[in-house]
Amino acid sequence: MAKLSALPNPSFGIESGHSPGAFTLFDSGNGESLYFREPRDPQIAVSIPSSILVGTTNKIVWIKVEGKGSFLNSAGVKEFAKEMVNRGHREFVVDLRNCPVMDSTFMGTLAMIALRLREIGQGNLHVINLNERNHDLLTNLGLDQLFSMDACGVKDSSVPVQPNPLRPESPDRAAQAETMLEAHEALVEADPENLTKFKDVLEYLKQDLHRAD
Repeated sequence: MAKLSALPNPSFGIESGHSPGAFTLFDSGNGESLYFREPRDPQIAVSIPSSILVGTTNKIVWIKVEGKGSFLNSAGVKEFAKEMVNRGHREFVVDLRNCPVMDSTFMGTLAMIALRLREIGQGNLHVINLNERNHDLLTNLGLDQLFSMDACGVKDSSVPVQPNPLRPESPDRAAQAETMLEAHEALVEADPENLTKFKDVLEYLKQDLHRAD
């Protein structure tokens, strides 16, 4: 399997309330929303490393999320999945055993993969080993109607023995804004009711992409 080059895992802050450059993460547990801010300020509140491990076995593509699934690693997952689909792979498994939470961009990236498979008319996306919080986040966005979710895993014999770390190039501002916009558009395509949740985010991302151009 071809390896991609290195992606740094920068820190990012978490804050509550709306602010420019913040992106919604819906927390169904208490009805509150959290916002992930792009790490432009050197004074970062929280440092959380994350990485993506990938591999293939028996034509099944495995994506294992280590740490938080966020806009910081969404572009790499998007490009990797696109390459795998172009190579003829149609079955994807996303393992969230070590992923405590996801933001809306990462969930939208999963939606993009599933929507692409649906467009082709072949294949499936399976999300496994997800905790209750991730299950609620995905369900509240209607993504349980788009791909399968299982709190349990699968037999160890079907998991790649040595998954490789995904190391894509760091996207520039325009590429990152484009990925974030596409991810949120995918959430709306998956469930039109998400438009009311992400209307402001979509508008901001379109403006940000325009500024980046």
